[in-house]
Amino acid sequence: MLTTEWNWDTAKRVWQDEAREEGEEIGMEKGKLIIAKNLLAEGSTPEFVHRITGLSLEEIERNE
Repeated sequence: MLTTEWNWDTAKRVWQDEAREEGEEIGMEKGKLIIAKNLLAEGSTPEFVHRITGLSLEEIERNE
């Protein structure tokens, strides 16, 4: 048996916070991919791009 009452406002706030965090993570990943593409276009090696962005070499090569 539940001893607390469900609070829709609290639940909504938690869902919004989780969605915002997920959106930030997606945005940061997209930003890293843009930086990687720009670095590669300027002649950087995939290894250098990996060190700078933290992306895996597979991700970098997939997005060349």
